[in-house]
Amino acid sequence: MERKIARKVTLTIDGIEVKAPKGEKVLWAALDNGIYIPNLCAIREADLPFGACRLCFVEIEGRRSPVTACTQAVEEGMVVQTNTLRVNRLRRTAFELLLSHHPIDCRHCAKDRNCELQRIASRLGFKLKLQRFRPIPRALPIDSSHPLFVYDPNKCVLCGKCVWVCHERGIGAIDFAFRGIDTKVTTFDNVPLIDSNCNSCLECVKVCPVGALVAKDSQPRRG
Repeated sequence: MERKIARKVTLTIDGIEVKAPKGEKVLWAALDNGIYIPNLCAIREADLPFGACRLCFVEIEGRRSPVTACTQAVEEGMVVQTNTLRVNRLRRTAFELLLSHHPIDCRHCAKDRNCELQRIASRLGFKLKLQRFRPIPRALPIDSSHPLFVYDPNKCVLCGKCVWVCHERGIGAIDFAFRGIDTKVTTFDNVPLIDSNCNSCLECVKVCPVGALVAKDSQPRRG
């Protein structure tokens, strides 16, 4: 049986001509060709892009407003700019809004130097401190009931990766609850993780881009 070869389209990203399979999202077309676009919530295997972090904005020639690269499919002849004044303004605002809910204590975090927020700040020249917005701490209880990992909802950036992978594996131990500023990832009926139907696969820990879900054996020692 012959395999179908995906038709490719040609587009230009930051002046570089690239090819990508028809239907591919601009984000992956850029990253596959070494062109950095910041993102926290993008999952290549997901059927529907989540589009929550709002960090992957780009501008497309002929479009009035910037679009999120994780939701925009490539098109033949498309011209994309990833580093414009409007794009950088949107990204900086989205980044600071994330920080307004995120406790910055990198030295005592298990994901220090392996955190996506740190990488984004380094790549884009952002500071890991609030400049325009006031902090809105959540002060949610940390769940350390599971023998293998700890969940700190205060560090969660609501990227949805843990929820996606948990449901993708057919477990569904965690999901989003509440709305707006009160949105959080939690178990059904907010029971401790040890009392949920978690199967200890640790896939949620692997996909977490920050220090919200970390293995207990990676917890830093406090001096």
